[in-house]
Amino acid sequence: MFKLLSLTCCAAVLASSSIALAQDAAPKPEDLPFVAGMPVGIVDREGVHTPASDNVKVFGAIVSAESCSYDETRNLVIAVNRGAPQNRFPNDGFVSLINHDGSVHTPRWIGANRNGLTLNEPFGSDIHEGILYLADSDGGTAEDDPRTAVIRKFDIATGAPVGEVPVAGVAWLNDIEVASDGTIYGSDTGMGPAGTPQRIFKVTPEGETSVFLEGAPLALPNGVGIDNDGNIVIANMGDDAVLTFSVDGELLNTEKAAQPGSDGLVIMADGTKYVSSVMQGGISKMVPGAEAELIATGIPSAASMCYDAEANQLVVPLNNNNGLAFVPLS
Repeated sequence: MFKLLSLTCCAAVLASSSIALAQDAAPKPEDLPFVAGMPVGIVDREGVHTPASDNVKVFGAIVSAESCSYDETRNLVIAVNRGAPQNRFPNDGFVSLINHDGSVHTPRWIGANRNGLTLNEPFGSDIHEGILYLADSDGGTAEDDPRTAVIRKFDIATGAPVGEVPVAGVAWLNDIEVASDGTIYGSDTGMGPAGTPQRIFKVTPEGETSVFLEGAPLALPNGVGIDNDGNIVIANMGDDAVLTFSVDGELLNTEKAAQPGSDGLVIMADGTKYVSSVMQGGISKMVPGAEAELIATGIPSAASMCYDAEANQLVVPLNNNNGLAFVPLS
């Protein structure tokens, strides 16, 4: 019996060693080439993708989406999904491609696998000169693991990562907008304990970070936009103010949304602004020189929306309601 047990133990040790060696030899996901996800369909054992037929529509593919952007080259909505919180499952963010009617084009365009991909819990998004910018962060996996903001960049044509920019001095950015010269403006909403700074950060194309605005009249600044004159527009979540600043930080204009608690901000070519209230669930239409008009109500957790130009509609992510709302403008 002693000999049998010894042989069994030796076999177990050998098997364990073989597994360990195989694991050591296996390439790590970060060392493998990035692969973008395919549109809705199936992939057979030979790797051949068969797309769903035209009479099939699939809905879903949204997990705690905070923002969206419109890809005018594909005529698709880019939905940015936070996925699971970093302290529960790091590197779980992904990006979906959505059709105008809300059906799914590609469930996981960025995030089909994690090869060469880090995307933890992305919030704001913007597209500029062929690059998708996402406001992400690192760390935050435990109480003693500090969180640090980072803007991750992806090629809009392929979905592949093309770089990242750490944002010093802030744990995470909420919304971001990229100016015509490549300067990034991001909101540090200040949702921590009383006295937590409420700021707008500025990141130059060279990656230099600075505080662009801090304190009043900012009141839990959330949505960020660039108007047609290149000014920076901020939507406050702490009140109903929508603030316009010059690139030098001078307050140029204060407008009022129809509801407080703003999040999403869309600025049209004629200067009309649309603002979503994440607190009260309405969409304000703000025509220059006129009182704000409430054009939609009852939208749960209406977050950082985008404008779908092809369908002339607003697309509104619903945060942890795991969906998108569509508001036609015609």
